[in-house]
Amino acid sequence: MSSQQTSEQSTSTPEPRATSNRSTTPGSDGFKEYIGSGWADRAEPVPDAREQASFAAARRARISELHPGKRLIVPAGRLKQRSNDTDYAFRAHSAFAHLTGWGSDSEPGSVLVLEPTAAGHEATLYFRERAGRYSDEFYANPEIGEFWIGPRPSLAQVAGDLALATRGIADLTAVVDSTDAGTLLVREADDELTDRIDTARLVAAGDDASAEDHEGDDRLARDLSELRLVKDSYEVGELRVAVDATARGFDDVIGDLERITAHPRGERLVEGVFNGRARADGNAVGYDTIAASGPHACILHWTRNDGPVIPGDLILLDAGVEVDSYYTADITRTLPIDGTFTETQRLVYETVREAADAAFAIVRPGIRFREIHATAMGVIARRTAEWGLLPVTAEEALEADNQHHRRYMVHGTSHHLGLDVHDCAQARRELYLDGVLQPGMTFTIEPGLYFQPDDLTVPERFRGIGVRIEDNILVTADGAENLSIAIPRTADDVEAWVQRLR
Repeated sequence: MSSQQTSEQSTSTPEPRATSNRSTTPGSDGFKEYIGSGWADRAEPVPDAREQASFAAARRARISELHPGKRLIVPAGRLKQRSNDTDYAFRAHSAFAHLTGWGSDSEPGSVLVLEPTAAGHEATLYFRERAGRYSDEFYANPEIGEFWIGPRPSLAQVAGDLALATRGIADLTAVVDSTDAGTLLVREADDELTDRIDTARLVAAGDDASAEDHEGDDRLARDLSELRLVKDSYEVGELRVAVDATARGFDDVIGDLERITAHPRGERLVEGVFNGRARADGNAVGYDTIAASGPHACILHWTRNDGPVIPGDLILLDAGVEVDSYYTADITRTLPIDGTFTETQRLVYETVREAADAAFAIVRPGIRFREIHATAMGVIARRTAEWGLLPVTAEEALEADNQHHRRYMVHGTSHHLGLDVHDCAQARRELYLDGVLQPGMTFTIEPGLYFQPDDLTVPERFRGIGVRIEDNILVTADGAENLSIAIPRTADDVEAWVQRLR
């Protein structure tokens, strides 16, 4: 039964999505009286604050210092429609999760408000409180009713769990109505709330209004992004959990290669096996799994995953488990499907590993983020020149106006990692690409080589080979730690891994 095909919409719900013409839920007073009675009392303990609550409070204090006297509004976002009366799985906005500590159990439509005070800011979490069983919301609202989606927390329970003041979502109206130039908003999280805030701003500003003046909002988004550049100890711990779960997912895939290679769309089975691990050990995958076999490995974001997995080819598996706190791993391994690299496959693979190892070797506090990419590219340029693939020397190729070697690796070597797989994306260039590494920063190192099957600049033996090796890196006080080092990386170790598990 579709979860929205047989209910009447409560008067408090959003506009129904073409479901009322199929509704058969009784609406008589007698039914409402009967279904609202005869329920046992249930225990509603208020939990102790979760581990991340104190870390979230510290993050709120830091953003408060950056925006004194400003009201800050950070929405979780709403359910997004997939088709007719079916929604995508809800995931709260990353800034909201970062500042509240609420992850996979967060409530759609919630809003965090930091109200300015003389001492800084007072934080309040607004969300739709649970309706009593006497309300038709309980049984007739398929979006939030407990008959449909299960128990929801009370205001008191969330307040205890997150160590945050809570109020019902209806009270947010007063906040919106009092919007002025001192109100800043994370615009991208909730389109409906953004429209309401913008309208209130225009009314408050009068003749001085400008519908395009979002400078303050943009600055808030930037600061929230930069707040995540250096991870605290809780975040690093969650990334370790995500990496460990991802490692088990890779093992699962290798262990199922016999079934995978027998199926005409084996890439889909790879995706399904890994996603099963992500759901078992975490919240979901952190991004669409790339299961790219054979020449598909030359397509950087191959997520169609509808091709066969053929012995003798390589399969590039780029995947990461997102844990319940929303922190995600992002790991790539390239595997010989039958357990053994050919001579050319091994040559390409070990060259990519050489580039990755060279990049990792320079990581320490004080270097600039962009130096990691430059180091990896030095290896790629030198090796492709040695193989006779470049029309110039490696030194000439590395000049800014040339970059011939980038034909075979057009993407960057590293990106920050955390709540988002491409974390801190709104940070300023001088703090990201040109930023100086600090202990607690986490990012990927992921060089690759991709020789398209129709690329006439390379010998035929290279064509159709795509290799990427991606690891998750933590900057430490005196160097760096490869969080994913336990997942086999050398050609010899990868062969032994595949042969042992398949």
